Amino acid sequence: MTLKSLGARIFAKRVTSQIASWATNPIETQQKVFKELVDKAKNTTFGKDHQFSEIQSYEDFSKRVPIRDYEDLRPYIEAVVAGKEDVLWPGKPLYFAKTSGTTSGIKYIPLTKASLPYHIRSARNAILCYINETGNTKIVDGKMIFLQGSPVLKEQHGIKIGRLSGIVAHYVPKYLQKNRMPTWETNCIEDWEEKVEAIVAETQGEDMTIISGIPSWVQMYFEQLQTKTGKKIGSLFQNFELFIYGGVNYEPYRQKFENLIGRKVASIELYPASEGFFAFQNEQNDKGLLLQLNAGIFYEFVEAASFFEKTPKRLTIGEVKVGINYVMIISTNAGLWGYNLGDTVIFTSTSPYKLIVSGRIKHFISAFGEHVIGKEVEQAMKEALEKHAFSITEFTVAPQITTANGELPYHEWLIEFDEAPQQISEIAQALDVSLQKQNSYYFDLIQGKVLQPLKITSLKKDSFNEYMKSLGKLGGQNKIPRLSNDRKIADDVLKFQG
Repeated sequence: MTLKSLGARIFAKRVTSQIASWATNPIETQQKVFKELVDKAKNTTFGKDHQFSEIQSYEDFSKRVPIRDYEDLRPYIEAVVAGKEDVLWPGKPLYFAKTSGTTSGIKYIPLTKASLPYHIRSARNAILCYINETGNTKIVDGKMIFLQGSPVLKEQHGIKIGRLSGIVAHYVPKYLQKNRMPTWETNCIEDWEEKVEAIVAETQGEDMTIISGIPSWVQMYFEQLQTKTGKKIGSLFQNFELFIYGGVNYEPYRQKFENLIGRKVASIELYPASEGFFAFQNEQNDKGLLLQLNAGIFYEFVEAASFFEKTPKRLTIGEVKVGINYVMIISTNAGLWGYNLGDTVIFTSTSPYKLIVSGRIKHFISAFGEHVIGKEVEQAMKEALEKHAFSITEFTVAPQITTANGELPYHEWLIEFDEAPQQISEIAQALDVSLQKQNSYYFDLIQGKVLQPLKITSLKKDSFNEYMKSLGKLGGQNKIPRLSNDRKIADDVLKFQG
């Protein structure tokens, strides 16, 4: 055992003990975070506008601070972007994470001196929990790659601006600098296709032990490695033992990855966003993600089924239940208050608090009242993949309302298969049966002959990459929505079939 791996084992044990301390005292931990947030921000513009100095309880807070999305907070954020201090949080942010919103256009999410360390620490702790659980310390001795956006930043009014993944690239711990790949110069390449080629050239002869990134973009990296070397990834990187991912569900990609790698590797799921690092998988045999309750974020939850009511009930951590679909609301030490993240989550455990991401509150199909959500289509795809042994690159789902010859409407699944399977009708049936089983509204619509069973449209190779490229969103942290309540994405993707 090397000195570095010995140190990792000791450090991992200490950190997991610290995690257990707050995870077993969830309500007290969140109360402490809540009080600290309100107290720190009481003299900011937002704090004065909402009488933070008079807040004595959560009930006081919920009366004064409504649920807001980015558009509702925009006047405050624009004041910060213009260089004003003490607006949402004391002083100025260190950074703005620049993101592309689906409804708000470009968004600038503040990262402060108080919030940024938790982004770094939570990612580190996910690896340390894995080391403590498995005893596998060899991974720290090899090379690690994090497929991420460019670390090149702009500056405006003393605040640096860039993609979140590019910002955190500036904070890789010193003890990992020698292990980290790709090189800084390669990481700064803006064009994603050129960047992947450079990463392939740099890494193909290295001893890679940890690989991290959004599955769809890591898949592109693996495919190019295999094309260039003629080897399975597991043969090329014989000590590759841990895949770290976030942003999308890994299950639709798992079979393809295992084929590309040539063997199974352990994986850790993360739940990061520009607004905060919310959760990570801390146990290999549990898919639930441990909610980070002491990371400068105060959480509220609203049942998704009642979210669009005029005054939906807001719940704190002690009030949530397992198995219910919630919209997650956050208040943070970056100055986001009562902020609707847009994500929906389902708790899998309340001792400790673990969850899975079920989708987006605005990403669903309910053209006929079925309200099919992301978790359901991903579970259907997982079951179909297991039953029929095919593999895919990507997929998305949309309603098809306008049909010909009196045909019933249906859900259209646009799937980019690795190889077009012979049994597409059987796959479609498996998907439909799974959806009916999971969603009683969809079941009733199918059985009542309001909808016909779903149909699959098989897409040619690289359809989704071409679509993302046309939007200027190829690579990085960008991803395809799993489903939409209209046909905009579906129709745009179909344009690349000619």
